Amino acid sequence: MPLLDIRNLTIELDTPHGRVKALERVSLTLNPGEIHGLVGESGSGRTLLAKAILGIPGHNWTVQADRMMWDGQNLMEMSARQRRALMGCEMAMIFQDPMSSLDPAISVGAQLIEAMPENKTISWWKRAADKRINAQQWLHKVGIKNTQKVMSSYAWELSDGECQKVMIAIAVANKPRLLIADEPTNSMELRTQAQIFRLLSKLNQLQNVSILLISHELETLSQWCDRLSVMYSGQIMESGPTADVIAQPYHPYTKALLDNIPDYSNAEHHKTMMHTLPGSAPALQHLPIGCRLGPRCPQAQKHCVNQPSLCHQKDRYFACHFPYHNEPCHDEPLTKS
Repeated sequence: MPLLDIRNLTIELDTPHGRVKALERVSLTLNPGEIHGLVGESGSGRTLLAKAILGIPGHNWTVQADRMMWDGQNLMEMSARQRRALMGCEMAMIFQDPMSSLDPAISVGAQLIEAMPENKTISWWKRAADKRINAQQWLHKVGIKNTQKVMSSYAWELSDGECQKVMIAIAVANKPRLLIADEPTNSMELRTQAQIFRLLSKLNQLQNVSILLISHELETLSQWCDRLSVMYSGQIMESGPTADVIAQPYHPYTKALLDNIPDYSNAEHHKTMMHTLPGSAPALQHLPIGCRLGPRCPQAQKHCVNQPSLCHQKDRYFACHFPYHNEPCHDEPLTKS
């Protein structure tokens, strides 16, 4: 049974320009112990999807879904209190903006200790000291050297990179079953990025933590993820095993992302122009009719004015009328089963 199963999730936002669909018919399945990559450019709706999973919607959101299940439980039927309890112990998220996520009036150490579970196997009068030692160990694991100084500091006294490492320590210290990492290595040097990804991989392998890894860097996700989903303008364009998606992309947008990865094998390639799609992603209040990639797609034809359904072939999903390396698919969209 999947740990997380979402079918046809739609999120509408009330804006000064009227109601717009920020996410439309998004489907996502995450199995226990899986690292699932979610790739897309800024504004594609990746963070909205993560917040919908956690149950922290905005005041102007309208959320609808055919199915939104967590380990056999219906998230749509849970109360706000049940969702908060679930988020506190079984789900955790590394937010993209650490400075606004940490409390500026409470020391970093106090926030980290508050998020850690109590070790009830030791005497109660030793638990405070045990938590503090464990907190310093987690800070050391995410790449912070002077742990005592950081523990006594406030968020506004630290750099963006240090705050990001603190956020990662807070998220993983509780050992959740699902960890949502939204650009977890923002504002970090390359050596620290590799250290963070190794830590996440170790949590996945040793403690069976499922990870939803959100990034705009397809090259990075291809190295760490078991499965990959590609988002564009609030919709899933393609999904499947990472190796299959990288080796043989079906959707033109996936192919464009792969063509945009630098080729380091040839010394002369760094001087050549990179392949890019014409135009830019549409604004939510001016979405195109039919396929949202249509105005920019090199494969676009007249039939693309009709919105493509999410087709399922073997272990691959894609939403395109004229996919690469495949026959045209006109299946019905995924519905509630």
